[in-house]
Amino acid sequence: MNTHHHRTRIKICGLTRENDVDAAVSAGADAVGFVLYDKSPRYVTPQRAGELARRLPPFVTPVLLFVNASPEYVSQGSRAVPQALLQFHGDESPAECAAAGRPYMRAARIPTGSHGKDFDLLKYAEDHRAAQAILLDALVEGYGGGGQSFDWTAFPWSHPLLNASSRLVLSGGLTPANVTDGILRVRPWAVDVSSGVEMSKGIKDFDKMLAFVAAVRAADAQISRLP
Repeated sequence: MNTHHHRTRIKICGLTRENDVDAAVSAGADAVGFVLYDKSPRYVTPQRAGELARRLPPFVTPVLLFVNASPEYVSQGSRAVPQALLQFHGDESPAECAAAGRPYMRAARIPTGSHGKDFDLLKYAEDHRAAQAILLDALVEGYGGGGQSFDWTAFPWSHPLLNASSRLVLSGGLTPANVTDGILRVRPWAVDVSSGVEMSKGIKDFDKMLAFVAAVRAADAQISRLP
C-alpha cells in the first residue's frame, strides 16, 4: 500500500481587501499574492500590500507580483512586506530577478492553444535555475489574471528540470472545476488561482475559495492512492 501523503500548496493571488485575506487564510491558502503592477485591476500599492500582509498568520507566505518594475520599486515593495516572496511576471532577465537579492518565483508566460509547444520551457527553467519556482501561466494581454489556461499536455512534466518536485507552480485559468485535472496532469508543487475564485476583479468569493481548496485536496487524495 502506498502511504505517501501528497499535499499540493495553494496560492490565492490578487487580493485587495482585508476580509479576502482573512477568508483566503481560513479557506486554507499557503500563500497569498498582492499585485504591485499598476495596470492591473487587482493593483495595490506597496503600502497597502504591507497593511494587508500584516494580517497574515505565521506560515502563510505573502507574494509580491511585479511586472517590469524598476529596482527601486521592487525594493520599496520588499521593504513594505519584509517576509515576502517575489514573483516576476514580465520580461525580467535572470540577472534582473537575482538583483533584488530575495527569494523569487519566475513566471513563464506560455502561449495558449497549439502554440504552447513552441515555448521552450526546459531552456526557460534552465535559464532561471536561481528561481525558487517557475510559475506556469497562460500568455494573455495584461500579464496574468486573464482566466485562460495553456495546453497542459504540451510539456514533458517528468523531465528532471521541471519535476524537481518543488520547481513548478501551475497557474492560468484555474477554477474549482479544472484544478483537479491540472494537478493530476502536471503534478506541480503548488497551484495559483486568481480570477477562478472571484466575484469580480480583485474581489474574492469565499465559497469559490473553499471549493478550490477542496478540489486541490481531491486531486491530492487521488495521487496518494496511486501505486
